[in-house]
Amino acid sequence: MPAVSSHRPSALDDHPFSVAPMLDCTDRHFRVLMRQISRGALLYTEMVVAQALHYGHRRRLLDYSPVERPLALQVGGDDPLLLAEAARMAEAWGYDELNLNLGCPSERVQAGRFGACLMGEPRHVARCIEAMAASASLPVTVKHRLGIDHQASYDRLLAFVDTTAAAGAQRFIIHARKAWLQGLNPKQNRTIPPLRYDWVARLKQERPHLWVVLNGGLTTMADCRQALTMCNGAMVGRAAYDHPLRWAAVDAVFYGRSPRQLRPSAIVEAMIPYAEAHMAQGGRLWDVGRHLLQLVQGVPGARAWRRRLSEGAMGRGACLGVLQQAAEALAGRGW
Repeated sequence: MPAVSSHRPSALDDHPFSVAPMLDCTDRHFRVLMRQISRGALLYTEMVVAQALHYGHRRRLLDYSPVERPLALQVGGDDPLLLAEAARMAEAWGYDELNLNLGCPSERVQAGRFGACLMGEPRHVARCIEAMAASASLPVTVKHRLGIDHQASYDRLLAFVDTTAAAGAQRFIIHARKAWLQGLNPKQNRTIPPLRYDWVARLKQERPHLWVVLNGGLTTMADCRQALTMCNGAMVGRAAYDHPLRWAAVDAVFYGRSPRQLRPSAIVEAMIPYAEAHMAQGGRLWDVGRHLLQLVQGVPGARAWRRRLSEGAMGRGACLGVLQQAAEALAGRGW
């Protein structure tokens, strides 16, 4: 369990930029990589199911490196008792925020009766939030859609937000699309339902005291700056994972810090001690290496570099020399 810092930010601390929770993407290794690029961004874990925390290997599910903070734990579930237990664990582990997933539309998540389908049960969501907020001093936040299926309207969205705010939710991260629970898979649900930024902007205007973060369709720094003209924060998802160095200016633009020159070679080099520690605990090099592949894009030789890194890091016997060679290859090209 990481050492718990004495600093405990409130939900209204200034986090104008965050990286969304993404299954199979935002694991602890990617978060350490992202921390090489931005020291200020609020990072989120992959969704952890509250039932798994109750019955499963808690250290495996909750441990992280202190460098990852500020860090929010995202949980999924519909049982107030299990969610309250998850809140206590999150506080004990030193997380900075506890986020309830109300946006995932996958069939598997629906079968567990959590994620986006809970938007159809705002009173039950309120009971879950009340239980979480009463069990820990962490800020309890929600990530949700505009609505689901044919129940999506601005008035329903406003009522949902009002209900959850009254229950204790302190930050509203809104993926500005509705979710279709039937007929679209999760990938399609990220692109096909139209974006309605105007609903999010109107919500913030009509509820100025609420902390509202815009998510969905933000792929550039310019998009995120525009988001801050209508709400409190911008959350980036796939664009952060697929193009990590696109966000090299985040700290300078959003956190007022001195600009840094970030070269892919230096980032790979910085990840070597972390990879060494991970492997010393029985982990594989590929656990870390797979997240480095998108550091170089759109330049001659990038594809060949990614191929060499993949082939070298995937084997069970892969050694740290693979990363050292990858860093040297980048440095030799001035990258």
